[in-house]
Amino acid sequence: MSDPIRQAAAVPIRDGRVCLVTSRSGKRWVFPKGMIDPGHTPAGAALNEAWEEAGLVGKLEGGSLGSYTYEKYDLDHHVTVFRMTVSEVHGNWPEKPFRQRLWVTLEEAIERVEEPGLRDILRSLNDALPVPSGA
Repeated sequence: MSDPIRQAAAVPIRDGRVCLVTSRSGKRWVFPKGMIDPGHTPAGAALNEAWEEAGLVGKLEGGSLGSYTYEKYDLDHHVTVFRMTVSEVHGNWPEKPFRQRLWVTLEEAIERVEEPGLRDILRSLNDALPVPSGA
């Protein structure tokens, strides 16, 4: 059995809401996530994916929130997840033509994402997030 493909994801947070993006196919809502290139750290990859896929800039808070695995194309993927505090939201970003961006409550995000392991990580964040303004 081959080693899993290593990926990193950001859970971007701003004003008590989290940012989801559509997958490249446009069929699912996901968090910015991508491969960890050789010579890069998981944290650096998570920040890079947040920029490329969602046009978001910020900093990671603490260490990893956890990790989950999923299978795609008969290959195992291992994803390390980080909490990101968003400081800048840009109107243009590298993958804007291929993705939509949506700010939702954490509860909405838990309902929209498909990976059970990611849902568990998001549930652990639930008590840590402030209530969104206007809620």
